[in-house]
Amino acid sequence: MIKHLIADRASAIDASGIRRIFNLAATLKDPINLSIGQPDFPVPEPIRAAAMHAIDTHKNGYTLTQGDPALLTKVTDWLKLDLGWDCAVTGQGADNQPTAFITSGTSGALFLAFLALLNPGDECIIPDPYFVCYPHLATMCGAKAITCDTYPDFQLTAARVEPLINDKTKFVLLNTPSNPSGVVLSKEEGAKLRALCKSKGVLLISDEIYDEFVFTESLGDTAAGDPALKRCPSPARTQGADQDTLLIRGFGKTYGCTGWRLGYAAGPAAIIDQMSKLQQYTFVCAPAPLQAGVVESFDISMSESVDEYESRRDMVIERLSKHTNIATPGGAFYAFIEVPESLGLTGTQFAEKCIERELLVIPGGAFSPRDTHFRISFATNRDRLSQGLDILCELLAGK
Repeated sequence: MIKHLIADRASAIDASGIRRIFNLAATLKDPINLSIGQPDFPVPEPIRAAAMHAIDTHKNGYTLTQGDPALLTKVTDWLKLDLGWDCAVTGQGADNQPTAFITSGTSGALFLAFLALLNPGDECIIPDPYFVCYPHLATMCGAKAITCDTYPDFQLTAARVEPLINDKTKFVLLNTPSNPSGVVLSKEEGAKLRALCKSKGVLLISDEIYDEFVFTESLGDTAAGDPALKRCPSPARTQGADQDTLLIRGFGKTYGCTGWRLGYAAGPAAIIDQMSKLQQYTFVCAPAPLQAGVVESFDISMSESVDEYESRRDMVIERLSKHTNIATPGGAFYAFIEVPESLGLTGTQFAEKCIERELLVIPGGAFSPRDTHFRISFATNRDRLSQGLDILCELLAGK
């Protein structure tokens, strides 16, 4: 009766395939859940304590739109150490000085970036496979996300991107380490991609939500030459990147506080200022006491957790690569696994067979126009992961 009132932008977007799996999970008593992209370790105690202290001392009102000053100071100090960027707080920098602000999660930062950059009819380039929200954010803006085929190695290289750039292209969106594949773009390829974007006059957006979850073989330069600060090989670390690269990072995946919805964006002031202005009229600000909590995060090492995830990654590769093709994840906590052609199944059909065995995975069609793969998350305890791998080995072998 009231369907005619629904805007086209809403009707054009399907519910996430991930959300469908979550809904199915709710109907099962005790499934083995390899679907959820959420760390299985607790939020570190100093972060929890700082957030609770902020609540108890009544720091529960709005912060400045650009973020809590104490957190912003930590972020800008870290960007100086990690990337060599001399960032100012939004609205306070000199000409040509990069700026930074706190966002309501990395998804919030991405939403604001798309809003600030895309007009109806514009285009952006995203990897295929992609994080589920990327194409839909473009749709919300009346724009179009052009997918760049990265199969089978899932590398968003300059050579693959260049033919897709035209006069409608506003930006290229890189996600490294990647969701859904966990693949990390090398330092060399990242530099080439950034150079391509600069030469074509388009922005490079580097979505680095998993920047601390990088495994041994994928580590890039250490931050500021300090061996203790091992990081993702980021194109934002190349000289001059602060003038033509938009960096998006977050706290939720790194510290297990995904529900706190906290991230940050940094880059050219002209773009960050517009994003901050749009935040004022949408999210207003990120949650105040939780911003106070993650101030403590910059003094906390997550190396033990990362080492554990690397060990689980090795378990996944050792078990499943005997049965199918897997691009080795260099970070994050996902593997994007090909369904063998011999099975004659799509990724969705394979995921349905997994559900019959009380195992939850995400079909590849949630991340790609193709539906030839499925994603697992190894952010679960080792015993449950091992049980899930037993089932996957049987199904991949056609049993």
